[in-house]
Amino acid sequence: MSRARGERGAGARHAGSLLPDPDRIPVTAPTHHLSGGGFRNPWPQASDPERGPSAFFQWQLERLRDGDRPAPPPPADALPLAASEVAYPRSAAGELRVTWVGHSTLLVQIDGWNVLTDPVWSERASPVQWLGPRRLVPPGLAWEALPDIDAVVISHDHYDHLDRDTVRRLHARFGPRLHWFAPLGFTAWFADQGIPGVRELDWWELARVNGPPDGAPLQLVATPAQHWSRRSPLERRRDRLWCGWVIQAGDTRLFFAGDTGFFPEFPEIAARCGPFQAVALPIGAYAPRWFMQPAHMDPYEAVRAYTELGAAGRFLPIHWGTFRLTDEPVLEPPRILRQAWTEAALPQAHLAVLRHGETAVLPPGSE
Repeated sequence: MSRARGERGAGARHAGSLLPDPDRIPVTAPTHHLSGGGFRNPWPQASDPERGPSAFFQWQLERLRDGDRPAPPPPADALPLAASEVAYPRSAAGELRVTWVGHSTLLVQIDGWNVLTDPVWSERASPVQWLGPRRLVPPGLAWEALPDIDAVVISHDHYDHLDRDTVRRLHARFGPRLHWFAPLGFTAWFADQGIPGVRELDWWELARVNGPPDGAPLQLVATPAQHWSRRSPLERRRDRLWCGWVIQAGDTRLFFAGDTGFFPEFPEIAARCGPFQAVALPIGAYAPRWFMQPAHMDPYEAVRAYTELGAAGRFLPIHWGTFRLTDEPVLEPPRILRQAWTEAALPQAHLAVLRHGETAVLPPGSE
């Protein structure tokens, strides 16, 4: 199935055709833009997700004082790979298949389209491959097993979400027919990798990639998130934006939150862009809470976010079990998630804690 060249949607600040009633939520001014350039989290109650050096050193001193942090890695057999159910070459019309490759990397097969989120196939989430957080488990989907990819969405520029080597490998394999989408500020970075034409979106902007005459277009909306950006201390803070993504084809929608703390926009995301057949929310990298809370949700906050997003569709937890980034035990996030889910009295059938490589399959018409 070939894919024609995409176009950026008109009426840029609104999700347009994703809404059953496009006038019920007013368009707001871009309060996340700084007057001197760059971006910020605009919510008055939001603490700065990018903690300064003093807070970082306090965290490290706590680790030394407690003596047992970060938590040791789990046994080798605690994170087994699962057999994937990838559709080759593509999913059926109206079908949604989501394969968890690991961390925040998903292969989203939606109504005949193949989309990757925050792709990382490298061994380490780091600027170099000889130092930094190392995989606890191999990618759940082998590189050679990837189907033809139509589009890639990037949520922000941190190394566990934007991996230079993987980006270059994807470009070498799929070339100019692969559509790249990122928040504002990424054009120069992609150009340095030899990739022209990345499409940057601000929060609430819509982009479309047209399909064959008898197929639905792929529609992507960049949504707000509470996070931060910077890949190097030498870079100016927050020159690149951060976001989540709504991925839609036909009547099927998935919400990918990227990386975010809990923030007040989840109901508006649901109102503008829902309902969702699946919701992928981060549940890990939350300890110590005093340090991580502005940037990373814990499992209880993720369940609250799911509820505010409409409490519908499959909950797919991401951002755990792949890289040991913070202090909580690696296997703790899904255990606490199940506890929070039960306490919230949500349907057990809607919770899908995938193993690495496992695929959630939602046939047409699934809820």
